[in-house]
Amino acid sequence: MDELILLKCGEIALKGLNRSSFEDALIKNARAALRPVGEFRFKKAQATVYAEPAGDCDMAEALRQLSKVFGISALCRARIAPKDFPRICEIARGYLADELSRAGTFKVEAKRADKKFHMTSPEICRELGGFLLSSFPHLKVDVNSPEITVVVEIRDFAAYIHTDQLTGAGGIPVGTGGRAALLLSGGIDSPVAGYMMAKRGVSLIGVHFASPPYTSERSLQKVRDLCTKLTPYCGRIPLFTVPFTRIQEQIRELCPEDLLTLIMRRFMMEIAERIALRQDCAALVTGESVGQVASQTLQALACTEAAVHRLPVLRPVS
Repeated sequence: MDELILLKCGEIALKGLNRSSFEDALIKNARAALRPVGEFRFKKAQATVYAEPAGDCDMAEALRQLSKVFGISALCRARIAPKDFPRICEIARGYLADELSRAGTFKVEAKRADKKFHMTSPEICRELGGFLLSSFPHLKVDVNSPEITVVVEIRDFAAYIHTDQLTGAGGIPVGTGGRAALLLSGGIDSPVAGYMMAKRGVSLIGVHFASPPYTSERSLQKVRDLCTKLTPYCGRIPLFTVPFTRIQEQIRELCPEDLLTLIMRRFMMEIAERIALRQDCAALVTGESVGQVASQTLQALACTEAAVHRLPVLRPVS
């Protein structure tokens, strides 16, 4: 069966002269996401990327993997058809037979990107809808809340037949927005911050501060697990683990007790900046949120950020 996956670019389509570089990054990331599934050929046109399998593969799994790739606003499996209306009707009937047999109501939507096609969009909807009604007599037309929407897209390369699209991850492709160091504590806020930055195209490295025996191996493994969970969305995240025990003990021994947390955070920010600069990062990212805990007041955040001299500190969850 001549089937592929259509990837709608969404926000990328609003880019100017550099749009091609965003599309190329999207294809690179999509190819990496599909590597465990199989080999795919890619081409792009009209704010859409076409992912066509080079051989047998699990298309449902491919769709699941691509749904996690930033830069894709919507995606769907589609059947390729020649730009010949009788053939479009026949292929639509065969390709969608199972779904149409189970549905009670439907409607047809047509998108005629190729204006040279001899039928208008309303004509395609009317004629294909009538053909499907004659082929599946139990169906009724419901243009407001149909159980299934049959979509026909007439594009440059061919016609494409599919049903409702899946919502993609959105954003812009990872790697198009620079590189940043994400401070990972093991809580939920820092991975959420990393996810939000990756959605804006930023590739990440992770920095974690370990203080055994005050922090356990289980805590470090939790951070590794968080990086693994982020990887399908954010790409590969190199993790730098900083041994922090001696610094923490020195702070506890030499500094006032009510300032321990603040001073430790300043040291962490300064060390993270040094790592970030060596890894060609342009910013630090933290999961800090104003007022979430007592140590995250505006004054405290300003004090810890003052330890960073060369890079901006981004707090997307604040």
